[in-house]
Parts: sequence; structure tokens; C-alpha cells
Amino acid sequence: MPTINHSTDHIAAVLFDLDGTLLDTADDLGAALNHVLNSYKKPNVAAKDYRPIASDGALGLLNLGFGDDIAQYSYESLRQQFLDYYEQNIAEHTCLYPGVAELLQQLEANHIPWGIITNKPEGLTKTLMPYYPEFANCAVMVGGDTLVKRKPDPEPILYACQQINVNNQQCFYVGDALRDIQAGNSALMKTFVANWGYILADEDCQTWQADHIIESPTDLLAFIK
Repeated sequence: MPTINHSTDHIAAVLFDLDGTLLDTADDLGAALNHVLNSYKKPNVAAKDYRPIASDGALGLLNLGFGDDIAQYSYESLRQQFLDYYEQNIAEHTCLYPGVAELLQQLEANHIPWGIITNKPEGLTKTLMPYYPEFANCAVMVGGDTLVKRKPDPEPILYACQQINVNNQQCFYVGDALRDIQAGNSALMKTFVANWGYILADEDCQTWQADHIIESPTDLLAFIK
């Protein structure tokens, strides 16, 4: 990959992953998983086990819960049951991470547009976002099924930049998974690991080749002033 001279003097936009970056959605996703497991008389998965892989969505969580037994079932049926329960209980426990509201307020005060590029299905994302008034000024949202491709492919991020008419090389991308950093790097953006998100304890984020690893949302403010 060519070296890009990222300037922080003219930040065109800040784009974010959603689950594990702006919103802590793990306990609602975990509840959906355990609902499906209970219907098949399988043991529940503890929060300490489902939280680190919450960003992997239905596929990752169902594989965690069912293990090798998942091959005995129709995955599509399990997935639909998971998604139906999740959609009906989508904001029972989900909350903004501390510092997210302040960060978004500061971006808006600095007239820096911000958006969300997530692998969560677009319909679920549109259902979830209105529960949080802090998202009212989101300039663009691209879901995991908005386009044919999704992260780690850069296309959703580049598409978002086109939608709000900004130069991708003057944007930041913030996420808590390797696929986020891969997508942002491929889109020639300055990338930030959200180290408060759903990251396995033994995972070394230093190997992801992000520009920065930040420990809280408000740490990003140092890069926009």
C-alpha cells in the first residue's frame, strides 16, 4: 500500500463502525442468542463469552452458542429466529459508550460531518438508531446489505464518502475490528482502533496497521483540533 500523507488540517468527515464503537449492543445480541439456544434446550452463553465476539453478528454468535452442533440445524432458520427476537428487543440494554455523545457534539460544533458504516443489516440499523437522539445528525449510514460488498471491502466507505460529497483521503474511520481497519486503510483514510470495543483479550491490535489505537471516544478529539 502506498504511503499517504494524511493531513489533519482539513478533516472532511469522521466515519464510524456501530456495534462496539458507538453503541454497546452486546447484551441485546447476547439475549437474542440465548433466546434461540433456550428454544433448542441448549445452555445459555455467559456475557463474558459473547461480548468479545458481538461484532461478528448472528453468524459468529450462533456458531459460539451451538458449536459443532450447528451443522444439525438449518442455519437460515436459526439466523431468522435470532434476528426476529433481536429486532423486537433491539434497544433493551444497548447504550452509547461513555464519551460518544461528547465526541459527536464536538464534531458537529466543528462542522465536521459524521456517519456510520456497519456490517449490521441496514433495516436493523435504521430500527436501532432512532432510540438514540445523539444520532439525529448522522450524515450518512451504510449497512452491511446496502451494497453487494461490505467491510473489509472499502466499497461501503467509499460509497458513504460519495453520498456526502467528501474526499475519502481527508476522512477518518473508527472501528473495533480488523475488518474496519482493513476497509479504512484500503479507502486511504486515517484509521483508528476503538480499543473499548469487542476485542478478544489475546488479540493484538498493533498488528492491524491502524494509524492510531485510542482508548476512549473522546481521545479522537485530539486529532480534530
